[in-house]
Amino acid sequence: MNAQKLSKRLEMVASFVPTGAVLADIGSDHAYLPCYLVHKGIVSRAIAGEVVKGPYDSAVKQVRTEGLTEHITVRLANGLAAVQPEDVVNTVTIAGMGGPLIVSILEKNPESLATVTRLILQPNIHAKVIREWAIANGWAVSDEAILEEDDKIYEILVLQRGPESLTEAELLLGKHLIAQKSDVFVKKWTREIANWQRVLTSIEQAEATAEIEAKRQELQHLIKLVQEALA
Repeated sequence: MNAQKLSKRLEMVASFVPTGAVLADIGSDHAYLPCYLVHKGIVSRAIAGEVVKGPYDSAVKQVRTEGLTEHITVRLANGLAAVQPEDVVNTVTIAGMGGPLIVSILEKNPESLATVTRLILQPNIHAKVIREWAIANGWAVSDEAILEEDDKIYEILVLQRGPESLTEAELLLGKHLIAQKSDVFVKKWTREIANWQRVLTSIEQAEATAEIEAKRQELQHLIKLVQEALA
């Protein structure tokens, strides 16, 4: 992977960035995503934010190597603290972290989202917490994607400002992903059901306690919920 050829995962993230956007890529690592988007003419200006010195130095070097220092500003900062009001950022990408960490980044500096109209988020795990955050904070899930790369399955959520209402199944699985019901989506949740059933089998052999019973009911409920969505 480099600034000209992204991974399949980051290429999908890039596909949701609107042409002409002012981008902030948080946790930018080598700044491959903003460099790629500038090279493609999709964005003309971007912020690459990194909280760790090593990846920050790598991003600075990469931007310089690509000859993009006039287009991309690299900042050493914690999360959205990399975004300043004068940037007038309207699109934020956060990729390659867990859902809870992404939510904590969004919650820590809400003022940095003042001019932002689109969030493109790629959680490695626990996408549900992002959907819950979206509903609570006035963001709607406008699109979703799911893909497999190197034996790992990734979800991408695109949020736009607006009201949102999701069912329990849509919170867990994603309403757009349920509608698309791709092979990767079916594979992910078939695998998850198998994991839950294994846990269910093991706890049914355990001593009956209120806690065990609550866990059993929760797993049975989740299995039924997902099976109905896959049907």
